[in-house]
Amino acid sequence: MVTMYGYPKCSTCVKAKKALEANGVEVDYKHIVEETPGAETIQALHQKSGEPLKKFFNTSGQSYRSQGIKDRLPNLSEQEQYELLASDGMLLKRPIVTDGQDVTIGFKEELYQGKWY
Repeated sequence: MVTMYGYPKCSTCVKAKKALEANGVEVDYKHIVEETPGAETIQALHQKSGEPLKKFFNTSGQSYRSQGIKDRLPNLSEQEQYELLASDGMLLKRPIVTDGQDVTIGFKEELYQGKWY
């Protein structure tokens, strides 16, 4: 079983969930806005992902652009960035999938094939 943080209107999230389920992976789906992970959870996901923290930001999203986050990021500590991400689920790139050990951000079929099924 994996936990997926997604947004129901996100076509990439829908594709990712369908791909996981079609390959026999049970998905515990979390609505990224209604069940936004806390700063501690985001920090743990970041550390397990091996990805730069910037990759967790939904840089094409309206929240990111309207809050001028691109210009603010260089002046924020990692902890401040975790707290910022936890304050608005729409700032998080999605889907985020984890089994408690591994983490993927976004959806690429070839990445999922090697990681989740």
